[in-house]
Amino acid sequence: GVITKIGLKTFVDPRLEGAKMNERTRQAEDLVELIEMDGEEWLRYKSFPLNVALLRGTYADESGNVVMDQEAATLDSLSIAQAVKNSGGKVIVQVKNVVENGTLKAKDVKIPGIYVDAIVIGKPENHWQTYAGEYNPALSGEVRVPADSIDPMPLNARKVVCRRAAMELDPSAVINLGIGMPEGIANVANEEGLPGLKMTVEAGGIGGVPMNGTAFGACTNPDAIIDQTYQFDFYDGGGLDQAFLGLAECDSKGDINVSRFGPKIAGCGGFINITQTSPVVVYCGTFTAKGLKETIGNGKLTIDQEGHIKKFKNHIEQVTFSADYANETGQKVLYITERAVFKLIDGKLTLIEIAPGVDLQKDVLDQMEFKPYIAEDLKLMDARLFTDEIMGLKEE
Repeated sequence: GVITKIGLKTFVDPRLEGAKMNERTRQAEDLVELIEMDGEEWLRYKSFPLNVALLRGTYADESGNVVMDQEAATLDSLSIAQAVKNSGGKVIVQVKNVVENGTLKAKDVKIPGIYVDAIVIGKPENHWQTYAGEYNPALSGEVRVPADSIDPMPLNARKVVCRRAAMELDPSAVINLGIGMPEGIANVANEEGLPGLKMTVEAGGIGGVPMNGTAFGACTNPDAIIDQTYQFDFYDGGGLDQAFLGLAECDSKGDINVSRFGPKIAGCGGFINITQTSPVVVYCGTFTAKGLKETIGNGKLTIDQEGHIKKFKNHIEQVTFSADYANETGQKVLYITERAVFKLIDGKLTLIEIAPGVDLQKDVLDQMEFKPYIAEDLKLMDARLFTDEIMGLKEE
């Protein structure tokens, strides 16, 4: 298995849920074990056999060697193929077409034919590069496109959050952007002309402008595309300097849930790996959800209709991020919304900024199920966040 600190004090810790998501798994064998090694707590994740791998590439030769020239990410395809093959399972790979032996360069082969049991030729409509589009060579590193060809975001709550988060960007840092709201930080950085940012996404992209929406995981103009397994080796080893993740639910301690909402299981993906190893973590999201309507402009924010769902709750459904663990490891943690910014200070979730135009009691405190600590020097969020013009972050 794997022995790691990743997951301590979150829902995968056996002292909480042991990653068991329903009644059937709660009655099954424990797959996560708390152990002590060198006087410290660790989690041991037990190994298990894999029976079938369903993978994809660009082309395969007659021997089953697969290249990924036109793929936006190589992901963990090689590792999966090896694990399934060594478990005695079947590896099936979908490609655009099959070419003659000797056509593909050996250094370009990402999945050797000795791992492959079957090749499927996919129809073009079933072999899009991403969910967002059929094929874009700028995502697979085959060409580079001008930065100004990427459309700026419209001025809305999401842009306000991403702008405020972009103010935290360190130009010397190695940065991770998570799925959802944080995706837009790359767009803001591109619009502001911020030079040389070292942005990464968990799928393996390094550099360029990480994509958002259904193209998440890809990057426009990437500097490098590495296997996802190596990206996580780098993350888990402490390679990140800053991480920007989504904010779905937050409790009074500062714990975050992004993985479960009633019967809907979103899962944690790489969220725990990233948030437990980066020294700076910034959570990004709107203050409330479902039905929220706001007017943004002229340097201020007006709440026209409040969202029906409160995100700052007494109790969250699942602990995907542990504030206690963050306090133990000395992480800097921020929680950014369009109307308020919080910071974890001495283990306390503390309100440090509110948006110009909002009422502290009505628009912030009354929309929370608990009362946060409030900084003595509570500040107004920068008025430039709420204007159409670029903020001038490049000059700063």
